[in-house]
Amino acid sequence: MSNPYKTLTADELEQFGAEMDAIRQRIIADLGEDDAAYIRKVVQTKNRFEIAGRALFYLPPAWPFAVAALSVSKILDNMEIGHNVMHGQYDWMGDPGLNSRMYEWDNVCPSEQWKYSHNYLHHTYTNIVGKDRDVGYGILRMDEDQEWNPYYLGNPLYAFLLMIFFEWGVMMHDLEVEEIVARRRTWADTKHLHRGMLRKIRNQTVKDYVLFPLLTGPFFPLTFLGNATANLVRNIWAFNIIFCGHFPTGVATFSMEESEDETRGQWYYRQLLGSANITGGRLLHLMSGNLSHQIEHHLFPDLPARRYPEIAVEVRELCERYDLPYTTGPLWKQLGSVAAKIFRLSLPPRRQPKSEVGTEPELAAA
Repeated sequence: MSNPYKTLTADELEQFGAEMDAIRQRIIADLGEDDAAYIRKVVQTKNRFEIAGRALFYLPPAWPFAVAALSVSKILDNMEIGHNVMHGQYDWMGDPGLNSRMYEWDNVCPSEQWKYSHNYLHHTYTNIVGKDRDVGYGILRMDEDQEWNPYYLGNPLYAFLLMIFFEWGVMMHDLEVEEIVARRRTWADTKHLHRGMLRKIRNQTVKDYVLFPLLTGPFFPLTFLGNATANLVRNIWAFNIIFCGHFPTGVATFSMEESEDETRGQWYYRQLLGSANITGGRLLHLMSGNLSHQIEHHLFPDLPARRYPEIAVEVRELCERYDLPYTTGPLWKQLGSVAAKIFRLSLPPRRQPKSEVGTEPELAAA
C-alpha cells in the first residue's frame, strides 16, 4: 500500500497511543459551557442566514444576496452542525436538538444511513483500500492499488459529476451500486434502505423545490433556481473540503492485511497518516466544520470540532517527536494536488522498464 513513512515499533506505538488518549481525556474533562455556547451560536447564525435568504427571495433584485445567505446557511448546517453533531460531539449536552441519535440534516442522505457509512465504516477503516468505500466512493480511482480498467478514463468527469451532485452521491453510498453492477449484490439486498431514502428525498424536494418557491408566489421560478443554486454551492464546497482532507499528496493508504488486529496506537497511526489538513483562518475553519483539521478529526471524531485547532498544536508536537509527517497546506495547494491525482489515476499505470539486471550474467559469461 501507499505508506512510505516511518513504521513505529510496538513499544513506540503503545506510547504513541497512550499520548493520544491523554489528549482525548484532557479535552473531555474540559468540555463545558464555552463549547455549548459555541455550537448554539453557530445554530443561531445558520438560522439567521436561512431566514434572511428566504426573505430576500421576495425581492428579485436581491436574488444574489438571497442565494449567498441560503448557501452559507446550508454549508453551516452540513459542515459545522450536521456532520459534527451526528458524530456525537455534543451528546454530552443533553440537548435533544443537538443529539446524534435525533438530528436530521438539510441533505437528501438520511442521517441514519450516513452515520453507518461514515461514522462506522469510514472512520473505523480509514484509507484501507477495499474496505473504506470513501476511497473513490465506488466511482473514482483514487489510489494506485485500485486496479485500473478503461472505465477509469472517465475519472475527471466522474469527479466533476460527484462534486455537482455530492449530496446525492452520499445518499447512494450505502447502495453500493458498483457491487450491484458487478453482480456481487442485488437490488433486493438494499431494500432495507429504500424507504428511508425515498422519505428523505421527498422531504427535501418538497421543501426546496415546491413549498418555499410556492410561498414566494409569482417569484416561484427565481426561488426554485435560488434553492437549487444554494444546494449546488453547498455540494461543491463540501466535496472540495472533504477531498482535500483525504486525497492530496502525502496521504497514506493501507491494506486489509496490515490493518488486522490493530492496537489503539496502530489505529491512531493510521488515522494520522491517512488524513490531511488545510491551513487558513477562522472563517475557513468555521465554514469547513473544522474539517480543515481533518487529521485531528480522524484522531478524535467525537470531540467538538471547535477544539481541533488547539489539539493540532499537541498533535504536531507528537509528530515531530516520533518523526512522523503532518500533512497540511493551503486550500489551493491541496485542491491542485487532488485534481492532479484524479487525472493521473485515470490513466493506466506506466509500464516499468525492463530490468537489465537479468542480462548481466549472460554478458559476463560471454
